[in-house]
This record gives sequence, C-alpha cells and structure tokens, in this order.
Amino acid sequence: MALEFRKSLQKPFGALLLALSLGPSARAATVSRLYARGYTVLPAPQKVELGEHDFRFGQDWRLQLGPGVPRNDIAVENLNGELKSRHYITLTRPEGKPGPGAILRLAVLPNSIAIGDATDRDKSTLAEQAYKITLAKDAVTITANALTGLFYGVQTFIQLLKPQGGSLWLPEGEIVDWPDLELRIIYWDDAHHLEHLDDLKRALRQAAFFKLNGFAIKLEGHFQYKSAAPIVEPYALTPPELQELTDEALKYHVQLIPYLDGPAHDAFILKHPEYARLREYPESNYEFCATNPDTYNLLFGMFQDLLDANRGGKYFVLSTDEPYYIGLAKNPQCNEAERAQQLGSVGKLLAEFVNKTAGYLHDRGRIVIFWGEYPLVPGDVSSLPSYLVNGELYDPEFAPAFQARGIRQMVYTSTEGVEALFPEYYVLSPAKLLHPKQGGAGRVQEMFENNSRPALEAARSAQAPRPARSGADIMGVFVAGWGDAGLHPETFWLGYATGPAAGWHPISPGPNELMNCFYRLFYGPSAMAMGRVYQLMSEQAQFWEDSWETVPSAARPPIFGNSYGVFDPPRPEHDQSLSQLPSPSPEYLQPSHNWSLENARRLELAAKFLNENDELLDLLNANMEQVEFNRYNLEVFLSIARLYRQNLQMILDLGRMNDLMKSAAAAAGKPDASAAVGALDEALDLAESVRQRRNAALQDATTTWYKSWFPRVAEANGRRYLDKVDDVKDHYPVRTVDMSYLVYRELLYPLGDWAAQVVKVRNIYAQAHHLPSRERILDWKKIEN
Repeated sequence: MALEFRKSLQKPFGALLLALSLGPSARAATVSRLYARGYTVLPAPQKVELGEHDFRFGQDWRLQLGPGVPRNDIAVENLNGELKSRHYITLTRPEGKPGPGAILRLAVLPNSIAIGDATDRDKSTLAEQAYKITLAKDAVTITANALTGLFYGVQTFIQLLKPQGGSLWLPEGEIVDWPDLELRIIYWDDAHHLEHLDDLKRALRQAAFFKLNGFAIKLEGHFQYKSAAPIVEPYALTPPELQELTDEALKYHVQLIPYLDGPAHDAFILKHPEYARLREYPESNYEFCATNPDTYNLLFGMFQDLLDANRGGKYFVLSTDEPYYIGLAKNPQCNEAERAQQLGSVGKLLAEFVNKTAGYLHDRGRIVIFWGEYPLVPGDVSSLPSYLVNGELYDPEFAPAFQARGIRQMVYTSTEGVEALFPEYYVLSPAKLLHPKQGGAGRVQEMFENNSRPALEAARSAQAPRPARSGADIMGVFVAGWGDAGLHPETFWLGYATGPAAGWHPISPGPNELMNCFYRLFYGPSAMAMGRVYQLMSEQAQFWEDSWETVPSAARPPIFGNSYGVFDPPRPEHDQSLSQLPSPSPEYLQPSHNWSLENARRLELAAKFLNENDELLDLLNANMEQVEFNRYNLEVFLSIARLYRQNLQMILDLGRMNDLMKSAAAAAGKPDASAAVGALDEALDLAESVRQRRNAALQDATTTWYKSWFPRVAEANGRRYLDKVDDVKDHYPVRTVDMSYLVYRELLYPLGDWAAQVVKVRNIYAQAHHLPSRERILDWKKIEN
C-alpha cells in the first residue's frame, strides 16, 4: 500500500492539502516576467519588477563587499568561481575610495528584507533565506538578512546572466525573494551503488545551485559502521569521509541528512546470519522484530555511528517506510501480535517503535523526519512524539491529527519511482505500447500539478483565505529519486531541480517553463532540443520495459509477501521474457512455430523505435560537442540510449533469425542442403552478434557509470558482499552482484538453449547430406566479448 502511494506518480492527498494552503487569491503566470524577457531563474523568484531596458555586465565591473560579508564567505567564493568557470570573468575589488566602473555589491543587513506571504509559519527561518537584488546599468546590489540569503541571491544572479551577441546581459529592475517553505530536500539513494566522494560533493553543489537545502542520503551498507561491521560492503564511506561530505554540504547551506530504514526495508542488515535472530519472521529478511530489545541496541549503535560522522547536521530521516507486517508475527523468535493487542492496534506498536528509535535521535539534538503512514491510522497519531516531522502528506484525514499533535509535515513528490532506465518525464502514448495502460502526466507535470495547479483550483473554490491552515502545518518539500530499479542518479536532475520549485515559490510558472529553464541552466545556452532529448529518453525507456512479457520467475526465490500480507506459501516473483524461437525438425528443418507472425506488433514497434533511437543518438552526440556544462550527464544518457538500441536490435534480430529458419526449411524442401545449412549458420551467427552487441552495450554503460561510481564487486578492501535478495522488495540491482542487472532479462532468455538445439539438428542434417559439422557454440551467458 505504501509503496503504491509514495512511489507512484499520483499524489492527490498531498496536492490537495498544499492546494488549500495556498489561498483563493493564488494565481500562476502562464509565462513569468523574466522568462518572457529571455532570462531563466529556477526556482522562480517571488517578486519581480522589471524596467524597460537590459544592460551589459562584464569584466569591467568591480566587486564590493558591504557590511556583514566576510571575504572568504561561500557566497563570495561561489560568485567568483561561477563567473570564472561559466563566463571567464574575474572581478576586481575596489580598495579605498571607489574608482570608475560599475559595481556589483554584496551586503548582509539583518532585518532589511521583509518577506511576504508564505505557507510556512516559521517566518524567521524564511527570512534568513530571503534576499533582494537591485539591477541597474551602473550598480547591482545583492542584499540579504543573513549569509544564507546572500548565497541564494548569488545563485539567482548567476542564473540571470544571459549570453547574447558576445556580451552578458541583465535586466533593469528589482527582485525580492524568499522561500515559501523552509526545507527543500532531495533524497539520494546510494543503497545499491556508491559514488566517489568528489562526485557526491559535486551533487551537493548542484543541489545548492537550485536552492535545495536538504540532501537526504541512503547509504545502507555503503558506510563503515563500527557497530555493525558484517553489513559493510566492499566499497563504503569511512566516517571521516561522511563528515567531510557533511562539512561540504554545510558550507553550501545544505543539510546532509542520514537516512536509515526501520523496522522494514532492512534486508541489507537482516540477510546476514549475524542478525537473523532479529527478524520478525525467521524465514524473511525484510523486517525487524519490533519487540526484541536487541533490535534497538543494533539500531542505536548504527544511529550513533552516523551521528558521529555527521556533526553539524540538524536532521535525520528515520524511514518507517512500508512496515507491512508489524504487529502480526507470533512465533518463537518474535511475538509482536501480543504486544499490538496490549497497545490496541498494530499502528500503536509502530508508534512505540518510533518513540524508542526517534527518541534516541531527538535526545541527541536531531530533528527526526519519518513517514507517517500505513499501518498508522489517525487515532494512532496521538501516540507519536510531538517533535517529529512527517515527510509526507498522506491522507486528508491525517492532517488534523498531526496538527493537533504538533507534528509538522512536508509535501512529498518524486522524480523517480520504479521506472526502468529513465524516469517518466514524458508519458508514451498507449498507441505505441504492446501492453496499453492508463496514461498520466509526466513526472514534472505531475509534481507541478500536485503542488500548484490543482491547489489553485481547490483554493479558488474556497471562500475563506488559507482554509487548510488548521489542516496541515507544512514546512517543506521532499523530492525522492528512488534507486530501486538501479537507475543512474544523473537521470534525476530534471526532477530534482523542478520538483522543489513549489517549495520555494508555489505559484510557479508552468512545467514547460520550469523544464526549459532547467535545460538552459544545467547544460548551458548552447544546448539544443533538450526537450526532445528528454522526451525520447523517456519514451524509449518505457518501450524498453513494455517490449518484453512478464512471467513467473524460475530464477529467483519466491516472495515472502507484499503490502496486503504474508503469502502462505510464498509466491513466485516475476521476471521479463520473450517467447522462444522455433526449433527445426531434424529431417526437413521445419520450424516449430512462426515467431515473427506471433510477434508482428512487437517487431513493428521495435522498427519504429529504432528510427527514433537514431534521432536520439544524433541529438545526444551533437549536444555532447556543444553544451557548456554537465557533459558527463549526457555521457550517461548516451550509455542508456545504447541499452535501448541493443534491446530494439535484439528483437528485430530474433525476427530475422526466425525468417532464416523459414529459409532453411524452404531450401531443405527443394532440396538444397547447402543453402539450408547456410541459412541455419547465418541464424546462429546472428545470435552470436546479438550476444556481442549486448555485451558491448553493457560494457559501455559500466565504463561510463563507473566514472562516478565505485565498482559493484563481490569482494574488495577485505570485505565481501553477501549476495542475498530482499525477499519482499526484490530490487533489480540486487539480482546481480555486478552491473549485469542492466541486461538481466537478456541473460535469462534461453537463446543459448535454442542455439544448442539448432546446432544439434543442423549437424544431424549436415551429416546426412555430407556437409561439415559446426563446432562453435553460443555461450549466451558470457558477458565478456
């Protein structure tokens, strides 16, 4: 239930509550004033007044540091660094009396900027992030109440600079800006891979550029826990490295937020024999026993390890995500059912778990964010501690209960749920699917509608201003990029930048403007047709998944249960597959069935998508040559586009192999034995080509992704990875130790068995017609060429 709620595209309850909080006077501009003048800022500022003219900015300008601005502050450092790296400009600083030339002035003047209307009730925190920019041809001044606001003012100034005609341009006018909500968090999922430290720092800086101030990181076994050494994977951050990352985040006014699951989603711990005694069900590694004191001893130790390496942090995400079975177990190892009965409900048992675990963190100065959802019911909320922050708006019935308890809430959105290879920023038409499904909006459109437009419609119909003030105490936006399907996080940035825009400015411009602003700011002004690139990337990913059938898995252990309960007995998981190619008869080589006829629609669509893949590769390669920033992002996109292409070519080649089998039968019927054997050999050679192209695409993706990731290996640094799947949440990346999960379904497809059968029949037929035998075999599962 919870998975379907949080990781799906639709989030109606949170949208409605935020909608009502905006008030009846809210209006969204079709196009913002800045965008209409050719300027891009993300998120859109709250108040913009523009004059009639634009003016030049360049090397002849000088930088002046006013009151409250240390020379070594990150706003100053970042301003100089961005001007130099983006525009090759180095500003001089006037010493003593002012000299000739225009001035860019930075100043911190406490209480100088009054914030306007905002959803968040904590106006003092919002004021710390506020800034004002006055823009004139001889002077630009960025003023803030505090250094945080000054940093955000600098980000807006950098984003505003518009290259045109060999000069940089700015508009005359004034911008006064502040966030609508104090927290704008993105979730970075490193459960199944780990970036290099420098790449994580780069991601933090990128987040800060878009005024995000929370970076929740899920490491699982990719952190070197002192208290839980068995779970540490071959590559894992050391405590000093996590502290270094924390310090880098704080420098950029970002909170690095540790994220740890409990009581569920803990297979990364409970799969290890050392901790099997802590399982809720002895046969399942999914969930802790919430009544076992040793569960808390282990979690407290892990909490402390993270806290010790995250000094300076304010927050901690205690992920109470999807504890499906809490309060149900009654076995010799764990009797939760009796405790749940004593407390009155399974939700109250979850609340008891939260009180104990969150209490440890709260006592050590952390603000604890949790997921306040199923199996809680509104009546259970009073059993929760009031110091919590609920990371989602789960259901309108809950909001008054959380408000009454004093628990603040956040708006949840996601840039990625469980999509394969690339998020659904654009949704493929049902007419281009083999398995049509109900369409929806793309991720950015969905986040915008949930956080802004439906809100406006609901608000306009209300008679009283801010009718939901009594319904939810909202303080932030949480934007998730789930790693369940093993995507590269470079694919998430469009959503990471645009999704939280309503957290800064709820009356944002429309999603098209948000996306186009992102393309220009993220890639640079020379990027071309990036909307089409993202559309093709999204649609090709959807066909990549849709192009195969879903069948019960014979390769993986059965699943223990799902959100509806425990399975008795466990049920098969599902994998993707295609129907097997025909086998020839020994005497006349007649194929057992016509694969091409059975898969005619699949072949037709594959051919169409292969043409679009040509367009995608052309656009990616052209942009690789000319974009100013984030070329590695496009390298990742290219590697994914080649995975799409490999799948399309494989489907079309299966059709060709089927047709070659028919040709062999036709030749045998003439009879022309040499031609018949030649057709079979051509089909077998084509199967080998399919293997080689698959391996080349996998190697390309692996090489590209490993530029920012540590290798996914079974053993390194004196540590081993325990290869055991989560028996409830069997995520794609845990199906293989290495990167071959990207071609997992291809490896399961029995093309090697088909080839062995064809070789056997071929050699019998060849021997009968005095032709040479074939010795080569197809080693289909070999992933090295």
